[in-house]
Amino acid sequence: MTLLYRLDTRSAAITDAFGAAAGDDPWAGGYAAPGSFAPIVTGGREFIAGPRKEHTKPRITPRLWGVPPPPSAQASTRGVATVRNPASPFWIGNLRNSEFRCLIPATSFMEWGKPNGSDGRRPQHWIAPGDQPLFAFAGVWKDSEVPSFAMMTCEPNAAYKAMGKDSMPVILPSDERARHIWLYGSWDRASTLLQPYPSSLMRELDSAPAR
Repeated sequence: MTLLYRLDTRSAAITDAFGAAAGDDPWAGGYAAPGSFAPIVTGGREFIAGPRKEHTKPRITPRLWGVPPPPSAQASTRGVATVRNPASPFWIGNLRNSEFRCLIPATSFMEWGKPNGSDGRRPQHWIAPGDQPLFAFAGVWKDSEVPSFAMMTCEPNAAYKAMGKDSMPVILPSDERARHIWLYGSWDRASTLLQPYPSSLMRELDSAPAR
């Protein structure tokens, strides 16, 4: 499960790359982890729910990574960082309303490897799409007391299966049309993007990104 990623660029570069309007996020680069704020890109109408009559310009805005858990979680206070089952009643209402879908910009992300046989330590694998220096995870946000977001997951690709993983984050293709569908398309169309990223397009970094 991806619970740490890097976004090593400034807000201005994000707005340029995703054709978004500048928001109020002063992001200057660094790590993002559950329980922290990070910039996401929304369809531009995150404060007005309901059907759109026309497309609005995407907008960068800060959100907390980790959605408050459902009542069924009982005493749990930890935010839900990833979406394992998009058909769940907890998620499907937001996913069907495209204004609650978002792009999560990133430049690399970390996955824990299998425990080392000698000392039991788990190595960190820092990964990035080889064809996208700045890419987007597919995400969804909720309008809770503190607006927050979660990362979509899907079936693992071959590289993830080799690491012993049963899921992976949804990395959207570099194609601008795919991002447009995720932000504005019907759920029938957007849900087709919940596919594993090709192993051939992913690369492992030689070392962890600098802090």
